[in-house]
Amino acid sequence: MSETSNKPNELTEAIRIQIPTTGEGEHSTPLYLTSSFTFEEAETMRAAFADENDENIYSRFTNPNVDEFIKKMCALEQVEAGYATATGMAAVFASMFALLKQGDHLICSSSVFGSTHTMVTKFLPRYGIETTLVDANDKEAWEKAVKPNSKMLFIETPTNPQLEIIDLEWAGQFAKQHHLIYNVDNCFATPLLQKPALYGADIIVHSATKWIDGQGRVLGGIVVGRKDLIKDIYLFSRNTGPSLSPFNAWVLSKSLETLDVRLQRHCENALKVAAALKQHKNVEWVKYPFMENHPQYNIAKKQMKAGGGIVCFEVKGGVEKGRQFLNKLKMLSMTANLGDTRSIASHPASTTHSKLTEQERLNVGITPGLIRISVGLEYADDIINDLNQALD
Repeated sequence: MSETSNKPNELTEAIRIQIPTTGEGEHSTPLYLTSSFTFEEAETMRAAFADENDENIYSRFTNPNVDEFIKKMCALEQVEAGYATATGMAAVFASMFALLKQGDHLICSSSVFGSTHTMVTKFLPRYGIETTLVDANDKEAWEKAVKPNSKMLFIETPTNPQLEIIDLEWAGQFAKQHHLIYNVDNCFATPLLQKPALYGADIIVHSATKWIDGQGRVLGGIVVGRKDLIKDIYLFSRNTGPSLSPFNAWVLSKSLETLDVRLQRHCENALKVAAALKQHKNVEWVKYPFMENHPQYNIAKKQMKAGGGIVCFEVKGGVEKGRQFLNKLKMLSMTANLGDTRSIASHPASTTHSKLTEQERLNVGITPGLIRISVGLEYADDIINDLNQALD
């Protein structure tokens, strides 16, 4: 019988990838809680600083725990290289500031996380980098936004919090046609539900704080993608310092071992929650990528394996009824996070997107009564019962 050379499935790699064991023969990766690393001789240290070997120098640069997390994420996203950061926003920051320079132009979906919106509209211009915000699914507007100095395309899909779906394949062709760096925030879907690299994404960013951790414990972020671009991001981050702590990297690496089974339950629960909310008399509308009434349902089915763990809906009666609903919840948490084992309810207009003007919020579909539910791993009927009693 001939030997098989088949590479293991990426789900297996997320569990089995591990840095080399020490002399103790441990089964679980130990923590490398050290700021720096020692050398046996001066020549090895010189070579390390000259990038002539892969020796660890300082945990702001590299660390075994961080390296393990990066390797697992690269396997899941099916890309060449990566760099882990202290937070998801540090990943977004590094992916832009390391690759854009004064005089460059960024084309960005108008439907993005509130802090990303602030970064591209308030801070990039300070450094001479122009941004054009474009409606997520207005393809004609995307074409009109292109300028001679356009350098990068940045999108989220599904978007936060409106759950708009952008066609990754079309966006990839658009980026290639106009010679743009294709940068995708894949936080909501995770690499298990969609793989932007398969559609031409050059750079993929994540807030690992969300589904990847999955239990609301630690902060973290990561940028993965083309090796040449990651090298620039690594050099930028190595000198500006948004590095991931070894402890958080260790937690996130262990979390990846259960991501698949957790996401299956999140998605199953979310679909049930969305269906139940659709029936409630005090709900104006419900949006979930894998419900047929979603405007981009066919695109979601084409590029995603499941609809994810976020459900959005509009409470009838606007902002005041939205507040009353949140105050009536008994089990669901009110917090700024998402992707937790515990279900979470939030009001984007007054929290995550409060820095936007009212018109900016309305332009991207954040209405006064919009509620975002991060559906957890509790028994689905218990989640639905809490939502129903609060809506009643």
